[in-house]
Amino acid sequence: MNSNEGKCECCGREGVVTTVHHLTPREEGGAMLPTAEFCIPCHKQIHLLYTNRQIVENGLTTLEGVRQDPGMWAFICWIRKQPAAAIPKARKSRNVRGKR
Repeated sequence: MNSNEGKCECCGREGVVTTVHHLTPREEGGAMLPTAEFCIPCHKQIHLLYTNRQIVENGLTTLEGVRQDPGMWAFICWIRKQPAAAIPKARKSRNVRGKR
């Protein structure tokens, strides 16, 4: 689901197109649980790094959990320096490629 331009609750960039990110993935029981507005790159990145099961197992079901994760933190530091319109190319991590 896309919304208008706004602020990403993950990286804090403003003027970005945001999407609804289920903090607990829907397939892991999060359909009616809290969501957050993530910019497209941040939303892609969390799903490129982790499977939905790993998101739950690693405690990435809160904004703080996502922001403090080492893999996401490195990405957040980098993406904050990019223009709002930037949507970088990315690949699934070996971790995710092997488990889907």
